[in-house]
Amino acid sequence: MDTTKKLKVGAAYYGNRMLSHAMADMKEMAGAGMDIVVHMLTHNDMERSKSVMKDIFKASESEGLEVWVDNWGIGGAPGDKGHFLAYHPEAHSYYGDGIMHPYQICLNSPAYRDFVKSWIDTVAELGGKTLFWDEPLIPSMRIEGTDDHYSCCTCPTCQKLFEERFGKKMPLVMDKDVSAFRNDVLIEYHNFITEYSNSLGLKNTVCFMPFQLAGMTNQTEKEKLLNFDIDAICAMPYIDNVGTDPYWFGNSSIKSPYEYNYNATRICIEKADKYGKDHNIWIQGYNAPIGREEEIIEATEGAYDAGARTILSWSFNGAESHSYRSANPIRSWNCTVEAFRRVKNLERDRILSENRKKYMK
Repeated sequence: MDTTKKLKVGAAYYGNRMLSHAMADMKEMAGAGMDIVVHMLTHNDMERSKSVMKDIFKASESEGLEVWVDNWGIGGAPGDKGHFLAYHPEAHSYYGDGIMHPYQICLNSPAYRDFVKSWIDTVAELGGKTLFWDEPLIPSMRIEGTDDHYSCCTCPTCQKLFEERFGKKMPLVMDKDVSAFRNDVLIEYHNFITEYSNSLGLKNTVCFMPFQLAGMTNQTEKEKLLNFDIDAICAMPYIDNVGTDPYWFGNSSIKSPYEYNYNATRICIEKADKYGKDHNIWIQGYNAPIGREEEIIEATEGAYDAGARTILSWSFNGAESHSYRSANPIRSWNCTVEAFRRVKNLERDRILSENRKKYMK
Protein backbone atom coordinates (compact mmCIF):
# COMPACT_ATOMS: atom_id res chain seq x y z
CA MET A 1 0.00 0.00 0.00
CA ASP A 2 1.30 3.42 -0.96
CA THR A 3 0.72 5.61 2.10
CA THR A 4 1.92 8.71 0.22
CA LYS A 5 -1.03 8.62 -2.17
CA LYS A 6 -3.53 11.44 -1.62
CA LEU A 7 -6.91 10.29 -0.37
CA LYS A 8 -9.68 11.10 -2.84
CA VAL A 9 -13.41 10.57 -2.42
CA GLY A 10 -16.33 11.13 -4.75
CA ALA A 11 -19.60 9.85 -6.16
CA ALA A 12 -21.39 8.79 -9.31
CA TYR A 13 -23.87 11.33 -10.67
CA TYR A 14 -26.77 10.60 -13.01
CA GLY A 15 -30.48 11.10 -13.50
CA ASN A 16 -30.35 14.86 -14.05
CA ARG A 17 -29.58 16.92 -17.13
CA MET A 18 -30.80 20.32 -15.92
CA LEU A 19 -27.69 22.46 -15.74
CA SER A 20 -28.81 24.69 -12.88
CA HIS A 21 -29.50 21.66 -10.69
CA ALA A 22 -26.24 19.97 -11.71
CA MET A 23 -24.27 23.11 -10.85
CA ALA A 24 -25.86 23.18 -7.39
CA ASP A 25 -25.14 19.48 -6.89
CA MET A 26 -21.49 19.85 -7.93
CA LYS A 27 -21.16 22.73 -5.46
CA GLU A 28 -22.67 20.50 -2.77
CA MET A 29 -20.24 17.68 -3.53
CA ALA A 30 -17.27 20.03 -3.47
CA GLY A 31 -18.52 21.59 -0.23
CA ALA A 32 -18.67 18.10 1.28
CA GLY A 33 -14.95 17.68 0.56
CA MET A 34 -15.29 15.42 -2.46
CA ASP A 35 -12.65 15.26 -5.16
CA ILE A 36 -14.13 13.16 -7.99
CA VAL A 37 -17.45 12.98 -9.80
CA VAL A 38 -18.25 10.09 -12.12
CA HIS A 39 -20.67 11.24 -14.80
CA MET A 40 -22.67 8.93 -17.04
CA LEU A 41 -22.57 9.57 -20.79
CA THR A 42 -25.33 7.54 -22.39
CA HIS A 43 -26.21 7.09 -26.05
CA ASN A 44 -29.14 9.41 -25.44
CA ASP A 45 -26.79 12.02 -23.94
CA MET A 46 -24.70 11.91 -27.09
CA GLU A 47 -27.71 12.70 -29.25
CA ARG A 48 -29.93 14.83 -27.03
CA SER A 49 -27.79 16.42 -24.29
CA LYS A 50 -24.33 16.83 -25.77
CA SER A 51 -23.95 20.56 -25.15
CA VAL A 52 -25.52 20.18 -21.72
CA MET A 53 -23.02 17.48 -20.77
CA LYS A 54 -20.15 19.71 -21.84
CA ASP A 55 -21.46 22.41 -19.52
CA ILE A 56 -21.95 19.89 -16.69
CA PHE A 57 -18.36 18.64 -17.08
CA LYS A 58 -17.14 22.24 -17.04
CA ALA A 59 -19.24 23.07 -13.97
CA SER A 60 -17.80 20.02 -12.20
CA GLU A 61 -14.23 21.06 -12.90
CA SER A 62 -14.94 24.66 -11.88
CA GLU A 63 -15.83 23.30 -8.43
CA GLY A 64 -12.50 21.47 -8.29
CA LEU A 65 -13.93 18.03 -9.06
CA GLU A 66 -12.01 15.55 -11.20
CA VAL A 67 -14.33 14.25 -13.94
CA TRP A 68 -14.58 10.55 -14.78
CA VAL A 69 -16.97 9.42 -17.53
CA ASP A 70 -18.82 6.09 -17.35
CA ASN A 71 -19.72 4.03 -20.46
CA TRP A 72 -23.18 3.69 -18.95
CA GLY A 73 -25.17 1.20 -21.00
CA ILE A 74 -23.64 2.04 -24.37
CA GLY A 75 -23.05 -1.65 -25.05
CA GLY A 76 -25.62 -3.14 -22.73
CA ALA A 77 -25.37 -3.86 -19.01
CA PRO A 78 -24.57 -2.28 -16.71
CA GLY A 79 -26.52 0.90 -17.14
CA ASP A 80 -29.24 2.44 -19.23
CA LYS A 81 -30.39 0.78 -22.43
CA GLY A 82 -28.90 2.45 -25.50
CA HIS A 83 -30.60 2.57 -28.88
CA PHE A 84 -27.59 1.60 -30.99
CA LEU A 85 -29.21 -1.77 -31.70
CA ALA A 86 -32.20 -0.05 -33.30
CA TYR A 87 -29.79 1.13 -36.01
CA HIS A 88 -27.68 -2.04 -36.06
CA PRO A 89 -29.84 -5.07 -35.18
CA GLU A 90 -27.12 -7.32 -36.61
CA ALA A 91 -24.95 -6.33 -33.62
CA HIS A 92 -27.15 -8.15 -31.08
CA SER A 93 -25.47 -10.78 -28.94
CA TYR A 94 -26.92 -14.31 -29.30
CA TYR A 95 -26.94 -17.42 -27.11
CA GLY A 96 -26.22 -20.90 -28.39
CA ASP A 97 -29.91 -21.80 -28.37
CA GLY A 98 -30.50 -19.06 -30.96
CA ILE A 99 -32.13 -16.66 -28.50
CA MET A 100 -31.17 -13.04 -29.11
CA HIS A 101 -30.07 -11.03 -26.09
CA PRO A 102 -32.49 -8.08 -26.02
CA TYR A 103 -29.96 -5.34 -25.22
CA GLN A 104 -26.41 -6.75 -25.05
CA ILE A 105 -24.13 -5.90 -27.97
CA CYS A 106 -21.62 -8.27 -29.53
CA LEU A 107 -18.15 -6.91 -28.78
CA ASN A 108 -16.92 -8.19 -32.15
CA SER A 109 -19.43 -6.10 -34.10
CA PRO A 110 -17.54 -3.77 -36.49
CA ALA A 111 -20.36 -1.23 -36.30
CA TYR A 112 -20.21 -1.26 -32.52
CA ARG A 113 -16.43 -0.81 -32.55
CA ASP A 114 -16.93 2.30 -34.67
CA PHE A 115 -19.65 3.51 -32.30
CA VAL A 116 -17.41 3.06 -29.24
CA LYS A 117 -14.72 5.11 -30.95
CA SER A 118 -17.29 7.85 -31.59
CA TRP A 119 -18.32 7.68 -27.91
CA ILE A 120 -14.68 8.09 -26.85
CA ASP A 121 -14.30 10.96 -29.33
CA THR A 122 -17.33 12.60 -27.72
CA VAL A 123 -15.88 12.27 -24.22
CA ALA A 124 -12.68 13.96 -25.39
CA GLU A 125 -14.65 16.67 -27.22
CA LEU A 126 -16.72 17.43 -24.11
CA GLY A 127 -13.64 17.79 -21.95
CA GLY A 128 -13.61 14.45 -20.12
CA LYS A 129 -10.22 13.32 -18.84
CA THR A 130 -10.77 9.80 -17.48
CA LEU A 131 -12.89 6.96 -18.88
CA PHE A 132 -14.53 4.58 -16.42
CA TRP A 133 -15.11 1.15 -17.98
CA ASP A 134 -17.82 -0.28 -15.77
CA GLU A 135 -17.94 -4.03 -14.94
CA PRO A 136 -16.66 -5.71 -18.14
CA LEU A 137 -18.65 -8.78 -19.08
CA ILE A 138 -19.96 -11.09 -21.76
CA PRO A 139 -23.38 -12.48 -20.77
CA SER A 140 -24.04 -16.11 -19.94
CA MET A 141 -27.18 -18.19 -19.56
CA ARG A 142 -27.49 -21.51 -17.76
CA ILE A 143 -29.31 -24.34 -19.49
CA GLU A 144 -32.27 -25.08 -17.26
CA GLY A 145 -31.88 -28.18 -15.09
CA THR A 146 -28.12 -28.50 -15.72
CA ASP A 147 -24.86 -26.78 -14.83
CA ASP A 148 -24.14 -26.29 -18.54
CA HIS A 149 -24.31 -22.84 -20.14
CA TYR A 150 -25.18 -21.86 -23.67
CA SER A 151 -22.34 -20.48 -25.75
CA CYS A 152 -22.35 -16.71 -26.17
CA CYS A 153 -21.96 -14.78 -28.34
CA THR A 154 -22.98 -16.98 -31.27
CA CYS A 155 -23.86 -14.29 -33.81
CA PRO A 156 -22.66 -14.87 -37.40
CA THR A 157 -19.58 -12.70 -36.85
CA CYS A 158 -18.50 -14.66 -33.76
CA GLN A 159 -19.23 -18.01 -35.39
CA LYS A 160 -17.04 -17.05 -38.34
CA LEU A 161 -14.19 -15.86 -36.13
CA PHE A 162 -14.44 -18.98 -33.97
CA GLU A 163 -14.33 -21.29 -36.98
CA GLU A 164 -11.30 -19.46 -38.38
CA ARG A 165 -9.45 -19.92 -35.10
CA PHE A 166 -10.45 -23.45 -34.12
CA GLY A 167 -11.19 -25.01 -37.51
CA LYS A 168 -14.64 -26.18 -36.45
CA LYS A 169 -18.14 -24.84 -35.95
CA MET A 170 -18.83 -23.15 -32.64
CA PRO A 171 -20.56 -25.53 -30.21
CA LEU A 172 -23.96 -24.48 -28.93
CA VAL A 173 -22.96 -25.35 -25.35
CA MET A 174 -20.00 -23.77 -23.56
CA ASP A 175 -16.80 -25.79 -23.66
CA LYS A 176 -13.08 -25.03 -23.22
CA ASP A 177 -12.72 -23.66 -26.73
CA VAL A 178 -15.73 -21.36 -26.45
CA SER A 179 -14.49 -20.24 -23.03
CA ALA A 180 -11.07 -19.39 -24.47
CA PHE A 181 -12.69 -17.57 -27.40
CA ARG A 182 -14.97 -15.35 -25.28
CA ASN A 183 -12.10 -14.62 -22.89
CA ASP A 184 -9.93 -13.47 -25.78
CA VAL A 185 -12.79 -11.35 -27.16
CA LEU A 186 -13.17 -9.50 -23.84
CA ILE A 187 -9.41 -8.93 -23.60
CA GLU A 188 -8.98 -7.84 -27.21
CA TYR A 189 -11.94 -5.47 -26.98
CA HIS A 190 -10.59 -3.72 -23.89
CA ASN A 191 -7.15 -3.50 -25.41
CA PHE A 192 -8.77 -1.87 -28.46
CA ILE A 193 -10.80 0.72 -26.53
CA THR A 194 -8.07 1.64 -24.05
CA GLU A 195 -5.40 1.98 -26.74
CA TYR A 196 -7.68 4.26 -28.76
CA SER A 197 -8.65 6.42 -25.78
CA ASN A 198 -5.02 6.69 -24.71
CA SER A 199 -4.18 8.01 -28.20
CA LEU A 200 -6.55 10.92 -27.42
CA GLY A 201 -4.84 11.63 -24.11
CA LEU A 202 -7.53 10.03 -21.92
CA LYS A 203 -6.89 7.88 -18.86
CA ASN A 204 -8.61 4.51 -18.44
CA THR A 205 -10.13 3.18 -15.24
CA VAL A 206 -11.83 -0.20 -14.94
CA CYS A 207 -14.06 -1.67 -12.22
CA PHE A 208 -14.58 -5.41 -11.72
CA MET A 209 -17.17 -7.10 -9.57
CA PRO A 210 -15.59 -8.53 -6.37
CA PHE A 211 -16.06 -12.16 -7.39
CA GLN A 212 -14.20 -11.49 -10.64
CA LEU A 213 -11.15 -10.12 -8.84
CA ALA A 214 -11.22 -12.70 -6.05
CA GLY A 215 -11.92 -15.67 -8.30
CA MET A 216 -15.00 -17.81 -7.88
CA THR A 217 -14.88 -20.58 -5.29
CA ASN A 218 -16.76 -23.87 -5.14
CA GLN A 219 -17.41 -23.82 -8.88
CA THR A 220 -18.01 -26.89 -10.98
CA GLU A 221 -15.70 -27.40 -13.94
CA LYS A 222 -18.47 -26.21 -16.23
CA GLU A 223 -19.01 -23.04 -14.19
CA LYS A 224 -15.28 -22.29 -14.34
CA LEU A 225 -15.64 -21.96 -18.11
CA LEU A 226 -17.45 -18.65 -17.48
CA ASN A 227 -14.41 -17.05 -15.82
CA PHE A 228 -12.33 -14.37 -17.51
CA ASP A 229 -8.61 -13.68 -17.31
CA ILE A 230 -8.96 -10.50 -15.29
CA ASP A 231 -5.18 -10.27 -14.87
CA ALA A 232 -4.78 -9.82 -18.61
CA ILE A 233 -6.97 -6.70 -18.50
CA CYS A 234 -5.27 -5.35 -15.37
CA ALA A 235 -1.89 -5.77 -17.08
CA MET A 236 -2.87 -3.79 -20.17
CA PRO A 237 -0.50 -0.88 -20.80
CA TYR A 238 -3.31 1.68 -21.13
CA ILE A 239 -5.25 0.67 -18.02
CA ASP A 240 -4.33 3.20 -15.34
CA ASN A 241 -6.60 2.23 -12.49
CA VAL A 242 -8.24 -1.03 -11.29
CA GLY A 243 -11.25 -1.08 -9.00
CA THR A 244 -14.03 -3.10 -7.46
CA ASP A 245 -17.52 -2.53 -6.03
CA PRO A 246 -18.22 -4.67 -2.93
CA TYR A 247 -21.91 -3.87 -2.50
CA TRP A 248 -23.72 -5.62 0.31
CA PHE A 249 -27.28 -4.26 0.66
CA GLY A 250 -29.49 -6.98 -0.76
CA ASN A 251 -27.03 -9.79 -0.02
CA SER A 252 -28.19 -11.57 3.15
CA SER A 253 -25.02 -13.69 3.29
CA ILE A 254 -22.91 -10.61 4.16
CA LYS A 255 -23.08 -10.03 7.90
CA SER A 256 -20.37 -7.39 8.29
CA PRO A 257 -20.10 -4.55 5.75
CA TYR A 258 -16.79 -3.57 7.36
CA GLU A 259 -15.27 -7.03 6.89
CA TYR A 260 -16.65 -7.48 3.38
CA ASN A 261 -15.34 -4.15 2.16
CA TYR A 262 -12.03 -4.60 3.97
CA ASN A 263 -11.38 -7.97 2.35
CA ALA A 264 -12.51 -6.91 -1.13
CA THR A 265 -10.35 -3.80 -0.92
CA ARG A 266 -7.26 -5.80 0.07
CA ILE A 267 -7.75 -8.11 -2.92
CA CYS A 268 -8.24 -5.17 -5.28
CA ILE A 269 -5.20 -3.27 -4.04
CA GLU A 270 -3.02 -6.37 -4.26
CA LYS A 271 -4.12 -6.84 -7.87
CA ALA A 272 -3.57 -3.17 -8.69
CA ASP A 273 -0.15 -3.13 -7.02
CA LYS A 274 0.86 -6.29 -8.87
CA TYR A 275 0.52 -4.47 -12.19
CA GLY A 276 1.62 -1.03 -11.02
CA LYS A 277 -1.87 0.48 -11.27
CA ASP A 278 -3.84 2.89 -9.13
CA HIS A 279 -7.08 1.63 -7.52
CA ASN A 280 -10.70 2.65 -6.92
CA ILE A 281 -13.14 1.22 -4.36
CA TRP A 282 -16.90 1.74 -4.52
CA ILE A 283 -19.18 2.00 -1.49
CA GLN A 284 -22.85 1.17 -1.85
CA GLY A 285 -25.01 4.23 -1.28
CA TYR A 286 -28.15 2.89 -2.95
CA ASN A 287 -30.81 0.36 -1.95
CA ALA A 288 -30.15 0.96 1.75
CA PRO A 289 -33.09 -0.18 3.89
CA ILE A 290 -34.51 2.09 6.57
CA GLY A 291 -32.38 1.91 9.70
CA ARG A 292 -29.27 0.46 8.04
CA GLU A 293 -27.82 3.62 6.49
CA GLU A 294 -24.98 3.78 9.03
CA GLU A 295 -23.55 0.61 7.50
CA ILE A 296 -22.26 2.97 4.79
CA ILE A 297 -19.90 4.43 7.40
CA GLU A 298 -18.77 0.96 8.51
CA ALA A 299 -18.09 -0.13 4.92
CA THR A 300 -16.18 3.05 4.09
CA GLU A 301 -13.93 2.70 7.12
CA GLY A 302 -13.35 -0.94 6.24
CA ALA A 303 -12.17 0.09 2.79
CA TYR A 304 -10.00 2.87 4.19
CA ASP A 305 -8.43 0.63 6.84
CA ALA A 306 -7.58 -1.87 4.10
CA GLY A 307 -5.67 0.84 2.23
CA ALA A 308 -8.21 2.39 -0.12
CA ARG A 309 -7.19 5.90 -1.14
CA THR A 310 -9.72 6.43 -3.93
CA ILE A 311 -13.15 5.79 -2.43
CA LEU A 312 -16.32 6.44 -4.40
CA SER A 313 -20.04 6.18 -3.71
CA TRP A 314 -22.69 4.77 -5.98
CA SER A 315 -24.28 7.22 -5.93
CA PHE A 316 -25.17 10.89 -5.33
CA ASN A 317 -28.12 11.47 -3.00
CA GLY A 318 -28.70 7.79 -2.33
CA ALA A 319 -29.53 7.14 -6.02
CA GLU A 320 -32.70 9.21 -5.56
CA SER A 321 -33.31 9.40 -9.32
CA HIS A 322 -33.41 5.62 -9.77
CA SER A 323 -35.86 2.88 -8.86
CA TYR A 324 -33.12 1.20 -6.78
CA ARG A 325 -32.81 4.30 -4.62
CA SER A 326 -32.35 3.94 -0.89
CA ALA A 327 -35.50 3.87 1.20
CA ASN A 328 -34.41 7.22 2.64
CA PRO A 329 -32.07 8.66 -0.01
CA ILE A 330 -31.16 11.82 1.91
CA ARG A 331 -30.23 9.87 5.01
CA SER A 332 -28.08 7.52 2.91
CA TRP A 333 -26.36 10.52 1.33
CA ASN A 334 -25.80 12.15 4.70
CA CYS A 335 -24.17 8.95 5.94
CA THR A 336 -22.01 8.87 2.81
CA VAL A 337 -20.86 12.44 3.40
CA GLU A 338 -20.19 11.63 7.05
CA ALA A 339 -18.27 8.48 6.08
CA PHE A 340 -16.05 10.43 3.72
CA ARG A 341 -15.54 13.19 6.28
CA ARG A 342 -14.44 10.60 8.84
CA VAL A 343 -11.87 8.91 6.60
CA LYS A 344 -10.54 12.29 5.46
CA ASN A 345 -10.02 13.16 9.13
CA LEU A 346 -8.38 9.78 9.75
CA GLU A 347 -6.04 10.46 6.86
CA ARG A 348 -5.17 13.93 8.16
CA ASP A 349 -4.45 12.48 11.59
CA ARG A 350 -2.25 9.78 10.07
CA ILE A 351 -0.21 12.32 8.10
CA LEU A 352 0.10 14.63 11.13
CA SER A 353 1.23 11.71 13.29
CA GLU A 354 3.91 10.79 10.77
CA ASN A 355 5.08 14.39 10.60
CA ARG A 356 5.25 14.64 14.39
CA LYS A 357 7.34 11.47 14.57
CA LYS A 358 9.64 12.83 11.90
CA TYR A 359 10.13 16.38 13.12
CA MET A 360 9.35 16.40 16.86
CA LYS A 361 12.35 14.53 18.18
